[in-house]
Amino acid sequence: MKKLILLLVILTLILAASIWGASRVWLNSEDVELGFHGYTALILGGTASLLLGGGLMALVFFSSRRGFDDKVFSADDED
Repeated sequence: MKKLILLLVILTLILAASIWGASRVWLNSEDVELGFHGYTALILGGTASLLLGGGLMALVFFSSRRGFDDKVFSADDED
């Protein structure tokens, strides 16, 4: 139980640090102006990245549950 709490605390600190760093970069880049196309590209790129990551993770779980990862073929194996 202590390991789980420690893991959650560490992950929360990493998340907080990344949010803080991203906000510092965002707020300190006042000279950069994003137009409609910039915001659209930012939103579409973020959404596509999340969908791609989620889809790949779903394929990993699907492959693991169906047993496709159980048998690994090697040319050195004898039948």
